Amino acid sequence: MPNIDAELDRAGLTNSHVREYVHYWAGVTGAERVEVISAADDARLLEESLAAGEIFPAGEGLYYSRSYSKDTARSEERTIVATNDPSDAGVYNNWRPASEMRPKLVDLMTGASAGKTMYVIPYLMSPKGSPLERFAAGVQVTDNRSVVVQMIRMARVGVDYINDLGDSFVRAVHVTGDLPNLGQGTPEDKRYFVTVADERTILHFGSSYGGNALLGKIAHGLRQGAYDGWKNGFLVEQFMLLGITDKQTGERYNICGGFPSASGKTNLAMTLAPDALGDRYYVEFYGDDIAWLWVGEDGKLYGMNPENGVFGVARDTNEATNPTALESIVEGSGAIFTNVAYNEKSHEVWWEGRTKNPPADLDGWLDWKGERIVDRAAENAGDPWAHPNSRFTTTLANVPNVAKDYEDPKGVEIHGIIFGGRTRDREPLIRAIYDVAEGVYDGLTLGAEATFAAEGVDGQLRYDPMSMRPFMSYPESSYAEHWLKVIGAATNAPIFAHVNWFQRGEDGHFLWPGYRDNLRALLWLMQLKNGEVTGVQSPVGILPAKSELALEGLEIDEADLDTLLSIDIDRWRQEMGFREKHLAQFPELPEQIWEAHRRVAEALNAE
Repeated sequence: MPNIDAELDRAGLTNSHVREYVHYWAGVTGAERVEVISAADDARLLEESLAAGEIFPAGEGLYYSRSYSKDTARSEERTIVATNDPSDAGVYNNWRPASEMRPKLVDLMTGASAGKTMYVIPYLMSPKGSPLERFAAGVQVTDNRSVVVQMIRMARVGVDYINDLGDSFVRAVHVTGDLPNLGQGTPEDKRYFVTVADERTILHFGSSYGGNALLGKIAHGLRQGAYDGWKNGFLVEQFMLLGITDKQTGERYNICGGFPSASGKTNLAMTLAPDALGDRYYVEFYGDDIAWLWVGEDGKLYGMNPENGVFGVARDTNEATNPTALESIVEGSGAIFTNVAYNEKSHEVWWEGRTKNPPADLDGWLDWKGERIVDRAAENAGDPWAHPNSRFTTTLANVPNVAKDYEDPKGVEIHGIIFGGRTRDREPLIRAIYDVAEGVYDGLTLGAEATFAAEGVDGQLRYDPMSMRPFMSYPESSYAEHWLKVIGAATNAPIFAHVNWFQRGEDGHFLWPGYRDNLRALLWLMQLKNGEVTGVQSPVGILPAKSELALEGLEIDEADLDTLLSIDIDRWRQEMGFREKHLAQFPELPEQIWEAHRRVAEALNAE
């Protein structure tokens, strides 16, 4: 056994509960060495990783990593929430008994880190001093150095964050496993990604990728955090968070919201004001993926991004879609690219959508699997260079318009909560909702098209409540009730809205330009909340009057704008049937949600 106490003493780790935890898992995993990490170790760890061939240089102060080819994304079917109470089972949380999963994971992890270093990462998923700090602290142990340098970018890392917290920390255990021999996707699949929520323990075996291995992010920041929030009066959601300042009036607004995959969440979170509005409005970035929400003693709803970094999807990130993201991954930023294409000679990286066409000179270019693109067989010539789920990791401090108060432990007041799913019809540009129950109902019925109607789908959306479907850790009925309770406790409740940037015309063209112009809809929402505009009442919420939108500098067809600011009553009547079937999956759903559903259905039928 390694001399664990000597290493813990060297690192200044004094928390006796953490020390006991480290001893236990070092014994289980059979690690040869133990090393306690702080953010100050980053440069050394990067050099060690470069020397070992675990990562590669991608420019000055930039790095490239490649994961195992069958280990490139989250695996929802292998992701489990376990507790000791069967009533915690929901439709989406893939619940199992803790008594079944805990020994299974211990067995898989026993001896699996033999010959390796067990890195101990004390971390905090909140600013220091946050009212939710005791729920934000964790200690991840991992046998993978690449995971360590990614975690340093995504969380606040160091022993000072956990020494004074006693037993109030999440125990996060990650063991990589023998990746080529885990049977990924077969009946013999050995991978398990388990959150034992009522024991505040995370046990992940069989991956080195992203959300499967950076346990502070999804496993703690979303699943465990959501369970803790349910039991302790706050909300944890897969939400972006941005701030808007009106430089003319000095007013500031903060808006958070949930978007299913491929519905524009990161691009909105990192947006800038359109050029024509830039003299008046300034947009600040708080976070692109997670928000923790609570009601303060003053009755206001507050929010924060618990992460310290961005783990962004590289695909289609370019100067037009997200210039802010590109500025956050420039040379010297310390950013890490994962599973993009890499040039082993020039150290450049590329991904689909980065430029219109891939580099013409193929010399030195390797695809995301490390295979030479120039050697591809003719039938594989059109295969992607980068994996569709390729990523970049960078710290919040690198984002050029990151909010000046992003580390404020008090969080920021939330003025609006929005939901948005990609759909070619049905949903207008924006519709606002004042009633809390109707706003929660709208979030529970959030959906996006899995495929386009032209491919034969009858129009039913893939529903993704609040965009939390893959991350739910407790039953949906309790989730709805918890939302009603938390938001209902705010004396100045935020306004809700549903947005859709993806409406199409009959010929398939997008009706709305999207990207930076999306800010125009959010400005209208805040004006509506302030009573500066009145909008137009519809059965599904308040729509903007055409004259109320800030359209300066926007070139848009009048007929397209008319469509964007109206609803198709027949389509919506069909939608209500789909929604009723979706909600009926969840037993004991609060009656307030069903009442909201009936109000909307009756208003549509009255048209």
